[in-house]
Amino acid sequence: MSLYLVGATIDKAKAHHQAETGRLVQLMRGIYVDADDNADELVRRHAIRIARYLYPNAYLSAASAVLLGPTSDGRLYLSRRRNQRTRLRSLEIVQNKAPQHPSLGEAVVNDGSGEFSIPISSIRQRFLEAFRLRSEHAASIDTNMRAAIAARLVEEYASPRGAADAIWTLARENQWYREGEAAERYLMQRPVAATANEAALDFIVAWHGTPIGHLSHDGFEWRWKPTAFAGPPLIRQTAPGKLPPFIVSLLPEGWLEEVLDDKDERATLRSGRRYMSNITIVESQEELAALPADILLTRLERFSDAGVFTGHYDGPGRTDIEASFEKNLARIYANTATPRLSGVQIKAPMFLEANGTVSPSIGKPCTHILKPAGTGGYDALPLVEWAAMTLGRSAGLAAPTVALIAMPDAMPPALLVERFDIRESTDDRRLLALEDLCSVLGLSANAKYDATMERVARAIRPLSTDANSDILTLVKRALFAWLIADGDMHLKNLALLEIAELGDDSFSSVRMAPLYDAVSTRVFPNLRYDRMALKLNGRDDNLRRADFRALAANAGLKVAAADAAVDGLLHDMAAAVERIALPEKIARTVDAGKAVADMLQICRNRIDAFD
Repeated sequence: MSLYLVGATIDKAKAHHQAETGRLVQLMRGIYVDADDNADELVRRHAIRIARYLYPNAYLSAASAVLLGPTSDGRLYLSRRRNQRTRLRSLEIVQNKAPQHPSLGEAVVNDGSGEFSIPISSIRQRFLEAFRLRSEHAASIDTNMRAAIAARLVEEYASPRGAADAIWTLARENQWYREGEAAERYLMQRPVAATANEAALDFIVAWHGTPIGHLSHDGFEWRWKPTAFAGPPLIRQTAPGKLPPFIVSLLPEGWLEEVLDDKDERATLRSGRRYMSNITIVESQEELAALPADILLTRLERFSDAGVFTGHYDGPGRTDIEASFEKNLARIYANTATPRLSGVQIKAPMFLEANGTVSPSIGKPCTHILKPAGTGGYDALPLVEWAAMTLGRSAGLAAPTVALIAMPDAMPPALLVERFDIRESTDDRRLLALEDLCSVLGLSANAKYDATMERVARAIRPLSTDANSDILTLVKRALFAWLIADGDMHLKNLALLEIAELGDDSFSSVRMAPLYDAVSTRVFPNLRYDRMALKLNGRDDNLRRADFRALAANAGLKVAAADAAVDGLLHDMAAAVERIALPEKIARTVDAGKAVADMLQICRNRIDAFD
């Protein structure tokens, strides 16, 4: 098992040639491993060597200065001139801004490829780092580490007072006055028993029914503490005091957020237990044991014909007034056992039974998602999304099974979507998670438009277990979004599907997730001039082949490979556009039929004009 660093252990030309011939795999620019090696194990073993290669002017700090390596959840802490995060498979390098006058020492590390030295925070600086406010580095130093550092300082300086004076000298040099005060109090005062705040919360977070950590709130801020778990780290708290991005990505948005009417994140998490990505968040083990597992035992294709659901719908409808459908749909969310869904669009978690009945997932597994028609000119949304998803599958993109479903009470048709992020049988022991790009990039849902396709590609490469294939998929997904005029392919509509085998401490597969939430936005009122959600080569409209070539080149792909992918998608799309038609069995209004026809015409026009 070998790690190759361009300019250090291998020259650039040789690395490039061996990657082209399949002998090496590029993890990120300048870093390669043998194609048959376990990349996750390699990057953890050589974490410090990789960090020194990428950031030669940085030094180990916080918990990593104590451990001389990454933490158990795969994070390596550095300090240098600015804040930065780098994810590389199961390793995350977390950097914060170094003080102006750091106190450093030198450590010797041997990672199996020989000894080398690395600068690290001194004992005094490490202790001050433990008291920084809202610092991820400070949070990495647990109570045992803090106590051990304090004992070592007292031993070196002969007394708590002497240790405090030495700490203050360094604190004043760097203007870390609050840190110096907190460190002095710790050294000089006896511990006082804390008084419990009855407003405090302590949630158990489980993945596939197995606890993986505690999410607590002390009345002021959130804290994430992973537990001993025989699996890969899934959740990371990137901003001290804030909810981890992965948890934020699961929370309700839009219509459901309004329905729940929770006043804050605490109330939201208390009002629900079940979330996507096989996550449950509960307050007791008893609650956890009572919740059903999401397992796909009945396939939608068994109960669909020519794109139409042939089973029995047993969900909410409307009664005396049209608006009551949304009220009836909202009632199922009043039950804490109903899975919470993210995304702005109205949708409901459903369970498809063996007899073909689809009903709300209240106390039942969530295997499918119902997307009813919208209001205010969006009654055609399910039909347009069905056409987009069907077109994407026909054009060679991986996509879940979908079917249009006739709704009761003369309501417009809805779309039923099969989940692809859950286990497929009772014998399936895989651990699956869907992580959207907001979570991958550590951004909130409000920032889902604040990126570029190039930034997405840079985030995917070091995490994917087949990076070149996934970058090609990203190029095709971007082209597909342009061709169908999808102005809503933002960071929450792009995701990585992460899969681990039971008992493994790393993901065996991290790949681009199948196509989902694809829709032509330009066919709806007020969106006729909608542009791409994420810019590509600096553009969000009037895209040309050169833009997709630039994206591929920026992401480390051969232009020829990008051209072949683009040509293949254009060819398949051109043929599929002429084949697709709304199912005859589905009733639709004139406007709804026109919306789908308009979408297909947009596709024809853009395919013909693409050069």
